[in-house]
Amino acid sequence: MNEPRRALELRYLLALAAVGREGSFSRAAETLGYTQSAISQQIGRLERLVGQRLLERPGGQRPVALTAAGRVLLGHAEAIVARLDSARADLRALAEGESGLLRIGCYQSVGARLLPRILREFQASWPQVRVELTEAEDDEELLHLVERGELDLTFLVYPVMAGPFAHRELLEDPYVVVVRDDSELGRDGSAVHPRDLTGHPLVTYARMRDVHAVESRLGRPELASQILLRSNDNGTILGLVAEGVGSAVISWLSVDPFRTGVRTVPLAGVAPRVVGLAWHRDRYRIPAGEAFVRVAQQEASRVAVP
Repeated sequence: MNEPRRALELRYLLALAAVGREGSFSRAAETLGYTQSAISQQIGRLERLVGQRLLERPGGQRPVALTAAGRVLLGHAEAIVARLDSARADLRALAEGESGLLRIGCYQSVGARLLPRILREFQASWPQVRVELTEAEDDEELLHLVERGELDLTFLVYPVMAGPFAHRELLEDPYVVVVRDDSELGRDGSAVHPRDLTGHPLVTYARMRDVHAVESRLGRPELASQILLRSNDNGTILGLVAEGVGSAVISWLSVDPFRTGVRTVPLAGVAPRVVGLAWHRDRYRIPAGEAFVRVAQQEASRVAVP
């Protein structure tokens, strides 16, 4: 056992990952900048070290595929590479001290309604820190960037996916129904229940973790058949509502309060989504990152959520 551990080289694991991803020794070699024979040798040495076949080699035009053992080892290899990337980020942060760069991930609703007020207060206290923003519609993508050390912090919607994450809750963001001004839904001022949406055409979010899909959040998977369009842009969703394409089931933070032609109706019997911040639990956290979390909590507590 000790001998394989000493003999194992990172390039063997990178070769395995590349072949598994590309399904071909030649394409993996092009990706990594090696010759095809070098990749074959590295995979062969890795298989001898672990004592198991890691790749199925069917020959001909059929793609190379990972065996069960290869998939298991690849999972560990990806974690090792992520930790090395994270270590490089830690060393860079340590060298920069209290200045330099703070990399934040966020998605659209937080970017429009919460992030600006946080940055206003943060930059007043930390003017020497440059904030770099990475935006995505899916918090899973942002959490992977945190895991690899490419982001210092990211906003997310609970539950937190499995991984090396520490996190802090910021606020509850209730789900609402946005309807055209002349809609009968909620006209009397009362809340709408998910069952009241039966038969109504709907528009909602597009790409996101399955647990956040609106039909999952509402506990009514049958609503999926009523969703005419899904969009990654909140402005597009509200525009579709204003033109009468359908009613939108989205969170309160996703609603533009200055949008005309639509009404926001409370949605009863549905738990709000919980917005928070996450970071890598094992990484060095620069003081500016800790300060950002404190400011975010402070400003989130001041948001007048209905």
